[in-house]
Amino acid sequence: MVYDLIVLGGGPAGCLASERAGHAGLKVLLIEKSNVGGVCLNEGCIPTKTLLYSAKLLDNAKSAEKYGITVSGISIDHRKVIERKNKVVRTLTVGVKSALKANGVTLVDGNGVIQGKDQDGFKVSVNEETYTGKRLLIATGSSPSVPPIPGLKEGLESGMVLTNREILNLNDVPEELVVIGGGVIGLEMASYFNSAGSKTTIIEMLDHIGGDNDSELTKLLQKEYEKKGINFHLNSRVTGIDTNGVHFEINGESKFVPAEKVLLSVGRRPNINGIGLENINVATQNGAIVTDDRMQTNIPDVYAAGDVNGRYMLAHTAYREAEVAVNNMLGKEDRMNYNAIPSVIYTNPELASVGETEAGALLKGMDIAVVKVPMRFSGRYLAENEGGNGVFKLVFDKKQGKVIGASALGNYSSEFIIACGIIIEKGLTLEDIKKTVFPHPTVCEVIREAVFQLNI
Repeated sequence: MVYDLIVLGGGPAGCLASERAGHAGLKVLLIEKSNVGGVCLNEGCIPTKTLLYSAKLLDNAKSAEKYGITVSGISIDHRKVIERKNKVVRTLTVGVKSALKANGVTLVDGNGVIQGKDQDGFKVSVNEETYTGKRLLIATGSSPSVPPIPGLKEGLESGMVLTNREILNLNDVPEELVVIGGGVIGLEMASYFNSAGSKTTIIEMLDHIGGDNDSELTKLLQKEYEKKGINFHLNSRVTGIDTNGVHFEINGESKFVPAEKVLLSVGRRPNINGIGLENINVATQNGAIVTDDRMQTNIPDVYAAGDVNGRYMLAHTAYREAEVAVNNMLGKEDRMNYNAIPSVIYTNPELASVGETEAGALLKGMDIAVVKVPMRFSGRYLAENEGGNGVFKLVFDKKQGKVIGASALGNYSSEFIIACGIIIEKGLTLEDIKKTVFPHPTVCEVIREAVFQLNI
């Protein structure tokens, strides 16, 4: 059989592309060496959110007296949290497999390797079988980056050092947890284990946490974490790991922090090795597959979507890239736009952003106006977040006359940041936004408040 499409990798991009292509009538073969759903469903987005919700309930219970509720005997049963996480993952995995089956997708377990191309199509081998496809979609995802830190390899082998995969399956809460890296994954896991009882420390090379998020808001987020007891060492370089903890250097001074467990969270790298890209000469750059805005590679009928292209390593970006790729396979004009990709840190409080930050826009020489609105301007936020110091920030391009970025620190941010994304994506004017009716009382009313405060 010659398939219309062979997909390598069953993560967010691979699964959704397979579903969409199958629904459109293409004969699709999906190859996945581990579990469908990829890192997002099995080791990332969903498992971490399950843990973080338990931590949020715990935090809320501890502060219930602020809301007139008296509680006692509060504790967390970490093993039950993990059991529930596993149940959620199993449920969603079954759902994904059912969707693939319903759309006629053939699923093969194993590691797919591209062998080449002949007159019939691309040849991909799996488990000593060879399959042929008219088109290829490479969606092999990414893996944790492992820097050359002395003692790191030994720590990974012994189980003292963990990646995002292993930490989600710990049976017990470590007394001392050191997180190497202050990005999204590091912050979310530090937040959970701090709430669960670990003495938690974050070591970050940069002078700020939260990656490319608005630096003003990440500083406020750090203060919130510090109130809960999380320790931070910024501008710090890890120099070694031993059985007792982590050695690091800051301003030329050597320091040490003890650890029962260490989480390695210093970024991810695209999975491009061992899949046969060289056999059909797919172009790569900086360790990622090169794609255009149609998700096409340099080879006709070969596409790439998700983390493997190194653009935005986010599941929702992968979903959209998958749709763009399949639409172009079907002859439908569609292009990927990266100007309004939302990003969320799902801790308590949440930090969400989309588009340009203030610093990023100024670096590009844009003439901007910026307005900051306290989340307390929202009646609902004030009612549900006693003592909360959330902030909403809007970035406006004076030349374009359009909103180009938004950032929000505070709970519910993850749910309303999409409104800001739509505003940016559709190029809505200030008058368009002002004429929009927002439900009341909702936290998203801060968007409207910010727009009316812009002095343009």
